[in-house]
Amino acid sequence: MRQPEDQRPRYTLYRARPRLPSRRAEAEREERPLLRGQAREDLARSRAGAIAPVLERLGIRPLRKRRIAAIAVGVVLGWIGISLLLFLISSHFERTSVPGNLAAVLDPAGYPLTSANNILVLGSDRRPRNSKEPRAETTGFGRSDSIMLIRTGAGHSARLSIPRDTVVEIPGHGLQKINAAHAFGGPSMSVSVMKRYLGIPINHVVEVNFENFPQLIDAMGGVEYDARGCVVSRLDGGFIRGGYTLRLHKGTNHLDGKAALAVARTRENLCAPSETDIQREEHQQALFTAVKQRLFSPSSFLRLPWIAWNAPPAVISDMSAETLLGVFAALATSSTPRTRILKPSGSATLPDGEEGLRVSEPEWREAGRRFESG
Repeated sequence: MRQPEDQRPRYTLYRARPRLPSRRAEAEREERPLLRGQAREDLARSRAGAIAPVLERLGIRPLRKRRIAAIAVGVVLGWIGISLLLFLISSHFERTSVPGNLAAVLDPAGYPLTSANNILVLGSDRRPRNSKEPRAETTGFGRSDSIMLIRTGAGHSARLSIPRDTVVEIPGHGLQKINAAHAFGGPSMSVSVMKRYLGIPINHVVEVNFENFPQLIDAMGGVEYDARGCVVSRLDGGFIRGGYTLRLHKGTNHLDGKAALAVARTRENLCAPSETDIQREEHQQALFTAVKQRLFSPSSFLRLPWIAWNAPPAVISDMSAETLLGVFAALATSSTPRTRILKPSGSATLPDGEEGLRVSEPEWREAGRRFESG
């Protein structure tokens, strides 16, 4: 039965006003994240404390930052040690000996890392016996396709390329192109001629072994070669005759071992027929720079044992393995010098009618003086 409206109970609705937060509430709110973080740390400590006895019973120690750093240093030193051992073994068994008369014409010098050394770098045009290149020399010393002087050690850094067509007086043979000195008397004759004209001491000789040079470049993972213009050359008759055809575009090109060897051996650039022996020396210096940059780049560290094994067979030198290591260390710690090439002042005609490049004696001496000051 419904009650009359005047007899129904009345309800009053009260609305609470929002209260301002107290300082205590604010402090509690700020402490909550800290307490949660502390709880997580306490939980991690408790778990670590529970696991630690188990690890100790198993003989396993938790890694610390210092221990991780020590392990990393040990791995790096071990990798370097393996590489050094492979380099020494390869130097002992895989290197080609130099002629016995070379030592008599070389000047003494200190260890390359702490004393300046002048090194004559030669590249012979002697080819393997199975070479298909027309008129290729397969016996004897061969002419020096490339002639470069390097000064390194004790903070020194200089390079000087000698154009192979430079005309000089070779004892017992009269006026000849300077690259013929190697064909007449091997590296010792080349050293004697260079010392006579430049007026500087020469302490060591490095002759690039073209048969093993590609393996060294491949062990390094190739090199990045910066070409000033396009290069096209056919070695050993090109691909058509079973040889090798080199094709490079202007700018950066990635070279494997065969392509790098082709750059070093290129005599005629079909892409630029007007290039002279001066441009040839520029190509070779650019290749040397590319090899140096790759050899001492961080990416080569992982390849270090393979590089160490393939480096000694790629060179023929009077230097011992320890001295070669000193040269590599000196090159790694020195800057890259400006490219210098002995500039001819004109042309000269040989007795057989062949044309060569003429360099006066004062120009020779000035080039030697500037090289020694580097």
